[in-house]
Amino acid sequence: MRRAKSFINFNTNQPENTRSVGKPRVLVVPLDWGLGHTTRCIPVIKELLNQGAEVFAAGTDAQKRVLIAEFPGLPFLDLPGYEISYSWSKRGFAWRILRQLPKINRAIQSEKQWLAKMLQEYHFDFIISDNRFGLYTSLVPCIFITHQLSIQSPFGTWSEKILQKWNYRQINRFTECWIPDNRSDESLAGELSHPAIMPVTPIRYIGHLSRFEEKISGKKNNHLLVILSGPEPQRTLLEDKIINALVYYNGTAEVVRALPTTEKFMPSTNQLHFYNHLTAAELNEKIMEAEFVISRCGYSTVMDLVKLKKKSILIPTPGQTEQEYLATYLSEKGIAYCVSHDDFSLEKDIAKARQFPYRFPSSNDASLKEAITELLKRRQ
Repeated sequence: MRRAKSFINFNTNQPENTRSVGKPRVLVVPLDWGLGHTTRCIPVIKELLNQGAEVFAAGTDAQKRVLIAEFPGLPFLDLPGYEISYSWSKRGFAWRILRQLPKINRAIQSEKQWLAKMLQEYHFDFIISDNRFGLYTSLVPCIFITHQLSIQSPFGTWSEKILQKWNYRQINRFTECWIPDNRSDESLAGELSHPAIMPVTPIRYIGHLSRFEEKISGKKNNHLLVILSGPEPQRTLLEDKIINALVYYNGTAEVVRALPTTEKFMPSTNQLHFYNHLTAAELNEKIMEAEFVISRCGYSTVMDLVKLKKKSILIPTPGQTEQEYLATYLSEKGIAYCVSHDDFSLEKDIAKARQFPYRFPSSNDASLKEAITELLKRRQ
């Protein structure tokens, strides 16, 4: 494949069909189910840039706004998301996802066609996909990032075996699978990332991925930070429930709404302040200031909170079996205080969280650097 020399149009973030001399060109594409997959790709992109790679990203407009805020001038390609929606109730969650499987399969097929076209146009040396199953090719090394080798199911063990078989069939099409977790007992994902049976494709544990750095910051007593996330309608359901409780809270709170493309702002007061979105640096500071962080039990959020050793109250999305498993596992390990959506009571759970024996595992921060170093050495 003939390589072209390049420069990038940094004013529009629309990449030109040229390349920087001598630099490996890497495409990074996160899944669009909430923004967690996008934010955990930030340390991946940062390390690639640190090691001299020319990085492109792809995804939806919301993902673009998040990544461009962190990396101004990052070349970005438009790629439609899976556009999955959740049910209003826990009972209907699994069936809602099952009904969307044809749409997911169509998205995977569209990804494959899109990637073939992009490879011809931009001549990528490597592909890194965070949970997007269609972004593989035999032409260049392709990395799949996931913390879910084992998929939890509300229908029992028999269905989990079927799901794992399907999951591994997708993963085995990639050159390697990178797991954002520790290999040791200091795991954050438990059985999700450490199943009894592994895929055929080589597995590599790259440690916990977080865009944040632990800093000395003045913690404010009775100050809460609420971080919303995930697809609708569950994001809004949690937002409404927490805001109604915060009205009567004897302290201060800030709410990050995870709506980077929304132009409408909720009115703030001296007690309660709202943000549609914050950059990593801004959110890093807000987390350090809070006595507790209240959030969904998304894995990317968990990795961020553990990195900052921040006490949290986590509320799994009703019916989302991965988050419900994580809530039980994290509670047993003392990593986070977790409570169900229906049982959540602000005053009661803050009191319980203050008595909870928090314990934060460590992570090998060098694992990601080593993985990327070895990957870039494979450039043909």
